[in-house]
Amino acid sequence: MTVPAPAAKRVDGADAGRPAVVTADGVSKSFGPVEVLKDIRFDLRAGEVHAIIGENGAGKSTLMKILAGHLQPTGGQLVLKGEPVRLSGPVEAERRGIVLVHQEILLAPDLTVAQNIHLGREVRRGLTLDDRAMNASAKAALEGLGAAIDPRVRVGSLSIAQRQLVQIARALLVPHEVVIFDEPTASLTPHETEALLKVIADIRARGVGVLYISHRLPEVKLLADRVTVLRDGRRVGTHDAAELEPADMARLMVGRDVSKLYPDRVAQVRGTPLLSAENMRVPGYVRSGGFEVAKGEILGFAGLVGAGRTELLEGVLGLRPAEGTVRLDGKPVRFRDARDSMEAGIVYLSEDRKGKGLLLAQSLRTNLTLAALDRFASGPLLQPAREDEALTTAIRDFDIRTRRRDLLAGQLSGGNQQKLLLAKMMLLDPRVVVVDEPTRGIDIGTKEQIYRFLAGLAAEGRAVIVISSEMPELIGLCDRIVVMREGTIAGEVAGDAMTERNIVMLATGAGEKQAAMAVEGAELA
Repeated sequence: MTVPAPAAKRVDGADAGRPAVVTADGVSKSFGPVEVLKDIRFDLRAGEVHAIIGENGAGKSTLMKILAGHLQPTGGQLVLKGEPVRLSGPVEAERRGIVLVHQEILLAPDLTVAQNIHLGREVRRGLTLDDRAMNASAKAALEGLGAAIDPRVRVGSLSIAQRQLVQIARALLVPHEVVIFDEPTASLTPHETEALLKVIADIRARGVGVLYISHRLPEVKLLADRVTVLRDGRRVGTHDAAELEPADMARLMVGRDVSKLYPDRVAQVRGTPLLSAENMRVPGYVRSGGFEVAKGEILGFAGLVGAGRTELLEGVLGLRPAEGTVRLDGKPVRFRDARDSMEAGIVYLSEDRKGKGLLLAQSLRTNLTLAALDRFASGPLLQPAREDEALTTAIRDFDIRTRRRDLLAGQLSGGNQQKLLLAKMMLLDPRVVVVDEPTRGIDIGTKEQIYRFLAGLAAEGRAVIVISSEMPELIGLCDRIVVMREGTIAGEVAGDAMTERNIVMLATGAGEKQAAMAVEGAELA
């Protein structure tokens, strides 16, 4: 599936002479003895999209935070429109026309959408806030992104994808000459992605420079004029996007060929269901749902955002109120909460690994052993030496790339946070593993590792359930795919029937012709 091409013209040979808006001149950054960026050099021209790509941990987000004033370089300098600058903070960066759309959601959940968008830049009428004006402004900003979100609702009630759109709308409200997007489409639906890419094309057409970070390489190929590749904190090179295919970008990122992304799977005869659910109802989300998964099987869940995939599994596992029949080993069970389901041998890896999966302000060791503390205790006391031994094993077995063991979980890259979360849950030795959006915001090299790991779990005889918005991921990894639509099970596909067209037909209720058009005009991966 391909993303529709943005309407704005790319930079060509004539446009390449445009002046640089911002330049990184030998920028380096160290945190104590750990050097995460070394001698980075590149520039961003007015009216171009310059993509920065690399594996998780390559230094992309650190570089963007330096450019947006959130961090200070420890070496080199930034040059803004020909003048060396030292940005004292993000407020000064915004004043100079540089805005950053963060990968992390940085919104106040208890405030409304409009209040978040205008936070710190409120519209006043006399001595009071002009809520009507702010609501109208927020609604217009969101509609410009193709998002139908009520500006009066609390941000805490929105999905992750909707929160990301609110965050983008907030950033673009500031007058800007440079816009930095850090993984902006990782949480978005195909329709939302298409709308955002058009917005970025419009920004470029106005002469604004756009720095764009994404692990979705077809998206980079489509959108970018130039591509700079980082690896291990160093610049590998800068190339015209027209000269690179996604496979070339992947090879430059990881330093090896990653053309075979999905592991080989041996077709197996399905055995007796290990976990099953019937007539499940989750108030407000799922009207009727059910499934079964056997040992050694990878079962996928597809559907549009809001179809009820996550809520169905959370209802089964006791994470939200639900009604229906759940069976484990053929026997009826009822899980009251996550602890109940974990004790039964079922673990759930949330799509929100930062908010619900890990304690970002705690150490790697604390995060790793938290769900299995009884295994590291002697009487009432923990045994740090055993925890350290477990961390050593996890770093080795899950390839958690960290230059220091004493880092906080929040200091790891997104891909390494996901590996830490996997390692944490596998300490429980589960029989059933449920993974929600396992590779969201993760580079292609780490995706390959996670796919291989999930296939290995199935090969060991565990049941694996994968919820994903990326259809190629589900097709490449799963034995069967259950498709949900509007809170119900729309159907199931397996074998040769696992095609994007069939999944779209079930997920949308469209006919074959409309589904074919949707496949040609949208991108999930």
